[in-house]
Amino acid sequence: MAAARKSMHGEWSSRWIFILAATGSAVGLGNIWRFPYVTGENGGGAFVLVYLACVAFVGIPILAAEILLGRRGRQSPINTMRVLADDEGLSSRWAYVGWMGVVAGFLILSFYSVVAGWSLAYIFYVAGGVFNDATIADSQGEFHQLTGSVARLTLWHAAFMAMTMFVVARGVSGGLEKAVKLLMPALFSILLVIVGYSLTTGDAAAGLRYLFEPDFSKINGATILAALGQAFFSLSLGMGSIMVYGSYLPKDVSIAQTSIIVGCADTVVALLAGIAIFPIVFGYGLEPGQGPGLVFITLTIAFGHMPGGQFFGALFFILLTVAAWTSAISILEPVVAWLVESARWSRLKASLIGGVSAWLLGIGSLLSFNYWEDFTPGGRNFFDWAEFISTTILLPLGGMLVAIFAGWRLSLASSMDEFGTGPSVGYRTWLGLILFVAPLGVAIVFAEGTGLRRAVGSFLAAVSTALFS
Repeated sequence: MAAARKSMHGEWSSRWIFILAATGSAVGLGNIWRFPYVTGENGGGAFVLVYLACVAFVGIPILAAEILLGRRGRQSPINTMRVLADDEGLSSRWAYVGWMGVVAGFLILSFYSVVAGWSLAYIFYVAGGVFNDATIADSQGEFHQLTGSVARLTLWHAAFMAMTMFVVARGVSGGLEKAVKLLMPALFSILLVIVGYSLTTGDAAAGLRYLFEPDFSKINGATILAALGQAFFSLSLGMGSIMVYGSYLPKDVSIAQTSIIVGCADTVVALLAGIAIFPIVFGYGLEPGQGPGLVFITLTIAFGHMPGGQFFGALFFILLTVAAWTSAISILEPVVAWLVESARWSRLKASLIGGVSAWLLGIGSLLSFNYWEDFTPGGRNFFDWAEFISTTILLPLGGMLVAIFAGWRLSLASSMDEFGTGPSVGYRTWLGLILFVAPLGVAIVFAEGTGLRRAVGSFLAAVSTALFS
């Protein structure tokens, strides 16, 4: 059954195109600013070691599971989970796992496009010399002017979403594949140029020390939890993007090898982003621990005082925009794939409906920075609620259930068939990790993020009873 399935959307032309696409999905705004910041605050090189362990033992196994399920089902995440459950004689309710990912991705795209719009706007601001000789007050004022203007935010939000819809509407070979062929080499090239500029213009020693010097005294439970969360979220797991990309993967491509390469590439980009950012920050005596403000407020001050700052600053925000664009394309694709399969719409119609719907929902997040700033039911504004529901609840829960399905419910014959290696050492290693380590790791992230440690413990106990009874 599964061996004869073909995706109605087409296939990637090669393994390397898939690797570029999956890496583009994983690399986003969070890699550029969040990973360096979290690394520096949690022990530098010591945190990197913990993070790499989390990527190896939690992130890559779930990444491989999503690719496996996607290629096995050859459809959108919703329909893939439905047909695979049917293949294994399981309840059709497993399709809800696909729904979780698609809904989470839809919510994320709605507010992600708003933030990506900031990056798009800043290309022109920096290139136009807005931040030349700027002070902290000037930079903060410019940022608040942008976020305080509904008209400007709406314009940039719309422009970014239009860019995303344009690529997805053109299909796998004509849109996604052509985009990643162009955008991913551009992203790596720009990143390397900025790294070179940062190391020669900023304080390279201080920046590298902040990022890599190990401080094992900072390694504790909170640090390990931060590393687990970063490993899970940085690989775009749980939102259906990797699963739908896996559905376009040719049968003769090794899932294990490509998963490892994608995990490594994502980590390398995150580390290079830190090398690009922190020498500049320390070279100009700026504060490194500001999260999003590190990019939109702190760095713009540095670029405004550096030789060639207008050019390299604009290049940096082009990098941010490209990273956001490749991620947004992968987030919209599961929605569009499902609409094409289930409603029989053209890709153009599905892309327009899906993209415009996410754009409209994003208006709520956009207003959270101005008119609705003080509307905070439950202590969160619209933007915060969209982020909390998607990234704290739906993504970890969906990722945990993907691991459970791939390890505990999918037959060994099916998973071995997709791995194509038989009961090899590599397969048995993946199986052990996906059975025990990965679900537990994601459950810990979910429990900590939601404050539901006891409830998650009860849930895992119930799942264990269902599996072994």
